[in-house]
Amino acid sequence: MILQMIEQQVGQAGHFHKLGMNTIKVPKSLPTVTTIERSQESDPAKLGMSVEGVEAIWQSVEDLYRTGAHPGISLCMRRRGKIVMNRAIGHASGNAPHASPEENKVLMRPDTPVCYFSASKAVTALLMHMLREDKLINLHDPISFYAPEFGQRGKKNITIHQVLSHRSGVPGLPPGTPIETLWDNDKIWKLLCAAESASVKGDKLHYHALTGGYILERVVQTVTGGSIQDLLDARIRKPMKMKYFRYGIEDRYAANVADNHPTGMRPFFPVSYLIKRALGGSLDELEGVTNSVKFKRAVIPAGNIMGTAEEMSRFYQMMLNGGEWDGVQVCDPMTIRRLTQEYASIQFDRTLMLPMRYSAGLMLGGNPVGIWGKHSHASYGHIGLINKLCWADPSREVSVSLLNTGVPIIANVIPALARFLGRIDTHCSKVSVPD
Repeated sequence: MILQMIEQQVGQAGHFHKLGMNTIKVPKSLPTVTTIERSQESDPAKLGMSVEGVEAIWQSVEDLYRTGAHPGISLCMRRRGKIVMNRAIGHASGNAPHASPEENKVLMRPDTPVCYFSASKAVTALLMHMLREDKLINLHDPISFYAPEFGQRGKKNITIHQVLSHRSGVPGLPPGTPIETLWDNDKIWKLLCAAESASVKGDKLHYHALTGGYILERVVQTVTGGSIQDLLDARIRKPMKMKYFRYGIEDRYAANVADNHPTGMRPFFPVSYLIKRALGGSLDELEGVTNSVKFKRAVIPAGNIMGTAEEMSRFYQMMLNGGEWDGVQVCDPMTIRRLTQEYASIQFDRTLMLPMRYSAGLMLGGNPVGIWGKHSHASYGHIGLINKLCWADPSREVSVSLLNTGVPIIANVIPALARFLGRIDTHCSKVSVPD
């Protein structure tokens, strides 16, 4: 709520430039920086939509780009299982805030891989539910059953389920932890084992930006004898024929990944404090780290799966299909139901400073309005680093992945994102979904 009030006061992109904000140079002609995979897009009329409705949704994406907060944006949206939009606008590199005119600009394309950041949590969560399906874990078992060293300092009874639903009481790394520690998974594990839980009973909601992924990774290693990367590869990436969609990215594709840049107003207290508490560093530090070779090679289970918008839309379509993709049963339908089931009622998140609904791994929508727009109680998904939106809505029969490369903590993007969600609500009629 604090961020939204500031954003509304700051106003439109022109005011941002006058105030010396970090924004990109928006081209006068958007078609010159737009790529559309027409051959992949289905006829909207066959999917209960209109051409005008599809273009209205895309226009809201163009409006988001015009804010100057995102060097590049890609969108893939499926309706009733078919792609209705697979498009990109802007640049993957070369048009960052304060970039020189001589810098080489590379267009953002639908097949450009992007880091999903925290949207990765949905994938890691499904892997944990799949291990439950395999009877290798019980989600209500304490972490200490599988990794006894975690049971120190009030964490003995913290369960896998509580980690998935952001209630383990270990929402952040210890203050002063160097951000480069992110790719030293063994060191982070030791820090988390030594940490004290702020919620011994697991009843306090604190969004875990990074820590939960490292805890879940250790459980995976214990029960499978392999890495979480291997599990993702075997259970989701290969069966679903993904090119990217892994923690980090293979070296041969590293140069293709879109760069990330902080945009908008420089955060000030208390916003700057909340950012550091949630993410472990300042925005300038995050920019350098997330564009680095080491980050692209790292395995950060809560925050660095990389892939295209289409691949993430494909992932959520598989969930809408009850765990099936292209004739392959990736997981049991009941596993999807367990993953998407609400855990507790709406509760105030002490990290995000917002009321939130969670399942054991996903952010849930709400009525009359929620994180996925109006009348989105049936929707489930996950955001990534502020405003990457990846979700499925069974009531509207859509799976959507909106990826972007700016990190606008305080910017004028909220109205444009609200219009984007609102137009999907307007142009995708609802069907009844059982409770």
